[in-house]
Amino acid sequence: MDSDEIQLDAEERMQKAVDYFRDELVGIRTGRASPGLVESVRVDYYGSPTPLKQIASVSAPEAQLLVIRPFDANALKEIEKAILASDLGLTPNNDGKVIRLNVPSLSGEQRKRLASRVRDLAEEAKVAIRNIRRDGNKNADAAEKSKEMSEDDRDQLKDEIQKLTKEYEKNVSDLAERKTAEVME
Repeated sequence: MDSDEIQLDAEERMQKAVDYFRDELVGIRTGRASPGLVESVRVDYYGSPTPLKQIASVSAPEAQLLVIRPFDANALKEIEKAILASDLGLTPNNDGKVIRLNVPSLSGEQRKRLASRVRDLAEEAKVAIRNIRRDGNKNADAAEKSKEMSEDDRDQLKDEIQKLTKEYEKNVSDLAERKTAEVME
């Protein structure tokens, strides 16, 4: 592997770690109803676990209400079961055509718990980014050992990987700060 390949691989993997973290944040509840709350719920649809967003449209017509409109009316009961089985703590109201979810306001203690969860997820993402840095540095050392690059090139590559690490860790910190502020408002 040459230095460009090692750097590009590290950057792609770090971006994937940030994207995964961003996706995890979407599912964290805030005081407002958001379709992202239920998108990851898996519904047993004709025998296979299917993400809710693939079998229904989810909208938030009001700040405290989610409306789930299935593409197939036969899926209503299964969607209702999946929501009850999920860890959302929401009770679905099924009227035969759509499912309505009332999203209650969060208490202070719930907000603190969710903010703590955001911090934990952020730390997991940062650890993943640091592990990618370690892998990139190992690849740089291996390339230098096998005479594919000079010591100076290896050191320069390690500096570039460190810059990427700082940049992506800052992205994670910024996302976590915004989500924490959103949860605490």
